Amino acid sequence: MDVHKQPLSRRSVIKGAAAAAVAAGFPAVIRERGEAAETLKVGMIAEITGVYAGLAEHQREGATMAVEAWNARGGVLGKRVELVVEDDQNNPGVAVQKTRKLINEDKVVALSGSVNSSVVLAVSNVAADQKMLYVSCGSADDITGKDCHWTTFRVGHSTWMLTHASGFSFAKKFGKRWYAITPDYAYGHALVDGYKDVLAKVGGTLVGDDLVPLGTTDFSPYLTKIAAAKPDMILALVQGTDYVNMLKQAGAFGLIAKYPIGTPQLSLEYVWSLPEEARVGYGSCEWYYHSNLVFPQSDTAAVKFVDETRKRFGKPPTNYNTFGYIMLDRLLWSIQHAGGTDSVKMARSLEGAKFDGFFPGEAYFRPVDHQLMWPVWVAEVRKKAPASDPYDVFNVIDRQPAEKIEQSVAEKAKVCHLGYPQ
Repeated sequence: MDVHKQPLSRRSVIKGAAAAAVAAGFPAVIRERGEAAETLKVGMIAEITGVYAGLAEHQREGATMAVEAWNARGGVLGKRVELVVEDDQNNPGVAVQKTRKLINEDKVVALSGSVNSSVVLAVSNVAADQKMLYVSCGSADDITGKDCHWTTFRVGHSTWMLTHASGFSFAKKFGKRWYAITPDYAYGHALVDGYKDVLAKVGGTLVGDDLVPLGTTDFSPYLTKIAAAKPDMILALVQGTDYVNMLKQAGAFGLIAKYPIGTPQLSLEYVWSLPEEARVGYGSCEWYYHSNLVFPQSDTAAVKFVDETRKRFGKPPTNYNTFGYIMLDRLLWSIQHAGGTDSVKMARSLEGAKFDGFFPGEAYFRPVDHQLMWPVWVAEVRKKAPASDPYDVFNVIDRQPAEKIEQSVAEKAKVCHLGYPQ
């Protein structure tokens, strides 16, 4: 078999996977028959508390399924895998402390996780300093841009990919005058930069851009300014519970009835929690469990992953379940393929190695910047899910290939210098 076309190990996520309970979002450590007595510890930094806790919970669920699948097959290099999780509290400083604890006290051999881009950047710096492989999430461009490291890989899409997949659709469908409500940290700033690039290319204007702190509960000071600006659409760039609060209040202000809502990153976790009247808008969709545009029903591995997630957790997988699974599966595959935990060998094995990534086609980490290259879809939010499935709230309407919406290899080579050891 061509080592650059290794199948994602989710193909065995059902057969032989351990059926351990997951208490409070933490993966149980299971010993199955045939597993080795030695333990291989992998660290995960996660927002167990804070604004992104819901997203991180699903990321941990997916990671747990990947670990259990490897353990059920006898582990990695004959060793049982244990996932050690620490709460970053949605705080970069705390994340640095917890990362050092995982490395120095828990003796993990590799790192994974996190949703908050500022946390990812902080953990990425520690991983680079310690020369330890880190498979991350987060969306800020700098993760695989000017702040890239040879030790860091990203499974989530960059903000450039998310904004360009959705931005051209917004301009065509709604017009070119946009008003943005933006979270005031690295992720939000990167989103605005991406949309400004789209507007420059289509001859549009950002008529307003209000920076809001994470955890904002009262959006009225910002929402009252939108009507006066008369935009063609509102860009809801806040995420997590902030997104939920903003949408509810925008509905109360009558803005939902007047202006279309666009977002760069539709998250099922929070659309599910919205009242029906606030379930509106369009945006980038990083993966979806129920759409032939994402994967056909003939993709038995993906269908089994969806069915197993429903069975175990009572609801279908979101993109963060998928991120968590791919994150741990690829990391463990790199140890197996490298024949050990040498970080340079692990990193080199991941670069360009193609695998089945839960969609029609093959995914791979791009060697120039360690960005996972897989599509972005564009979806419309349904006000009401079909009676047959109360979770099916997206109508996927488009798919944009990764190579079309991410910056080119030549462009990224100018800003990303991985800095491998000589």
